[in-house]
Amino acid sequence: MQLNLIPGGFTLTLDGREILRHTMAAPALFVGQGEERMHMYRGNFDIEDYVVERTALPHVEIDGNRLEFSAARGLPARFVVTLEGNHLLTQSLDASINRVWLRVTAEAGEHVWGGGEQMSYFDMRGRKFPLWTSEPGVGRDKSTEITFKADVTGKSGGDYYNTNYPQPTYVSSRRYALHVETTAYSVFDFRREGFHEIEIWAVPERLELFAAPTFVELVGALSTRFGRQPQLPEWVYGGAILGLKDGENSFVRMETIRAAGVKVSGLWCEDWVGLRHTSFGARLFWDWQANETRYPNLRQKISELQNDGIRFLGYVNPYICVDGPLYPVADAKGYFAKDETGKTALVDFGEFDCGVVDFTNPDASAWFAEEVIGKNMLDYGLSGWMADFGEYLPIDVKLQNGIDAKLMHNAWPTLWAEVNARAVESRGKTGETLFFMRAGFTGVQAHCPLLWGGDQSVDFSRHDGLVTVICGALSSGLLGNAYHHSDIGGYTSLFGNVRTAELIMRWAEMAAFTPVMRSHEGNRPRDNLQIDQDAEVLAHFARMTAIYVHLAPYLKTLSSEAAATGLPVQRPLFLHHEDDAQTYTIQDSYLYGRDLLVAPVWQAAETAREVYLPQGERWVHIWSGSAFEGGQTVSVDAPLGKPAVFRRDGAAMSELFGGLRTL
Repeated sequence: MQLNLIPGGFTLTLDGREILRHTMAAPALFVGQGEERMHMYRGNFDIEDYVVERTALPHVEIDGNRLEFSAARGLPARFVVTLEGNHLLTQSLDASINRVWLRVTAEAGEHVWGGGEQMSYFDMRGRKFPLWTSEPGVGRDKSTEITFKADVTGKSGGDYYNTNYPQPTYVSSRRYALHVETTAYSVFDFRREGFHEIEIWAVPERLELFAAPTFVELVGALSTRFGRQPQLPEWVYGGAILGLKDGENSFVRMETIRAAGVKVSGLWCEDWVGLRHTSFGARLFWDWQANETRYPNLRQKISELQNDGIRFLGYVNPYICVDGPLYPVADAKGYFAKDETGKTALVDFGEFDCGVVDFTNPDASAWFAEEVIGKNMLDYGLSGWMADFGEYLPIDVKLQNGIDAKLMHNAWPTLWAEVNARAVESRGKTGETLFFMRAGFTGVQAHCPLLWGGDQSVDFSRHDGLVTVICGALSSGLLGNAYHHSDIGGYTSLFGNVRTAELIMRWAEMAAFTPVMRSHEGNRPRDNLQIDQDAEVLAHFARMTAIYVHLAPYLKTLSSEAAATGLPVQRPLFLHHEDDAQTYTIQDSYLYGRDLLVAPVWQAAETAREVYLPQGERWVHIWSGSAFEGGQTVSVDAPLGKPAVFRRDGAAMSELFGGLRTL
């Protein structure tokens, strides 16, 4: 990083790339005060800001690597930036400042990606992205009926930028990345041609800059910074993880599904803790221990499954319901977050109340890791679980560390991931136990071994359906999250919106070319088609699991590569074709490793796909064997069971890929 003096100001360059340009006429730094209004309702947020002051600080005094900013010559400095390596350390000299705006140099034609896990837009250029972990919302498109109904009935409609996993980090097509080290609410605004504006509702600790000659090296640097996951557990390669929540009948259904040819690596029963029934549908009983009324002799059955090569997975989250046996234990020890009066804060989760375990209390974190996850789950025999609801920390609770919950809210998913990882490590099962999360923030990569895309609607919709999980995998993958997967068939079924057989089959086709295949019955299992309720769907699912298992040798190489380099399994096309500008905005197809290009059918009633093939390679269509030169868009047939998949000509595992035609 180099500081360069220019008339009236300075520029800051990173390996020759201009990052900041600050002059009296066009300052890059603004500070001020804001009064936010935040309202949370069941994980959804209504957020507004009243800006009391926004003042440019055009005058700068430079002393070595220290930059002091003020509103004009002769006025006291209000803000200091210190250059340290590739970091910009920030300090306010005015205690009233709680808003900072920074303008970063932008170029015409530039593309930007990242922002955590973005579900609607991969290339963020031209849009504004608030970064705040929350429920993503139902529908996520304010022009649709389903989003309108969700807003009216439960304030849960969402918008394109809502995400369980935000992260104030972006990657530029100029081959640099910028990360803001803060947990405060922030906004990345990429709508202007000449600059990107970063807004932070606090004084950040620092801004970190990364640069590399290639995207591959840049992604590697980011994964080194934020953390890398261990390789996938060996047992995962055996097939799909079946999501069934039918009590002890889940075992019967699993055997029927296996008899139809489905290859199974795990049985995931999130209802292992029991159920309660609400207007939203069947909900889990949030007390984290086996319910042997619903699952008799579960420990023995888990052992029998493992002897048969199948692992058992469950479910957990950081809340404990008031009507379960764990609540009085944690309450007596003072392990819950408090309300204004100093009593345990109770959170309404829709017809039942819970306390939230305060992970800023080291004793509470250790108790949850050891007594809940360690003894009740790992020692019981579970090989994995969904670690849910990391985005739900209420913003009005009081925490032991004394930090405002508004500043801890974004940090909560990472603390939650750390509790889970600590429990796994305590049993020596890192790399063998697989828990997965939808919530995330900076640093979650170092603890969470697998992301899942959250609660998509059970449809083909543009902003909440099948296609969104591709965007989520690509955006999060650039920031060090190597493994991503989703609920096959989607999850949220409301207002008469139910699954079709076509949706399940198309989703399974995509999932066969992701790190983990996992089905889900959804929030309303009885209203929605399940994979074992339709012979055609079941046969199709069996074939997709055969494809997944067939590709296991390739996936193992990708898992090894992820651990060594930080490269994700699902990759944007430009990652290996950075000289082909046509690849920079593609978000509905992806590279599976370097050698397979996957373009799932993501719209209803389509039996063909138009696919752009990156230049500089020859691509062979898996099912027909037809070869195409890169640098063009081709149309290929994509009937059910044959998604548009191409192999790179000359790839090391071409023979393995060719074997897909016989399945």
